[in-house]
Amino acid sequence: MKINTLRKSGFTLVEIMIVVAIIGLLAAIAIPNFVRARTASQTNACIANLKQIEGAKANWALENKKTSANTPATTDLYGANLYIARTPVCPGGGTYTINAVDTAPSCSLSASGHTL
Repeated sequence: MKINTLRKSGFTLVEIMIVVAIIGLLAAIAIPNFVRARTASQTNACIANLKQIEGAKANWALENKKTSANTPATTDLYGANLYIARTPVCPGGGTYTINAVDTAPSCSLSASGHTL
């Protein structure tokens, strides 16, 4: 006599739940690191923009024989044939203030580390 045993292969509910739990655990570890890396890169990009504005102000003052108390306008620094081709934008959503030549430019998000 021959016994027929039919086995259906597949995953059990417990196995699927374990896989979902592992994926959830990995996501819980990875997502905060992505957010932290994004914030750090926005801060670094903002600082690079501030340094570029600072250099443009220094060049403007030298070429136009201005004193350190003078403040350039945005039209003096930003433009296709000027010191910075396009107006810099803070990646974190802040706004830039040029300030006088002897004062560093600032970002409205300076409390978040967006400062020179």
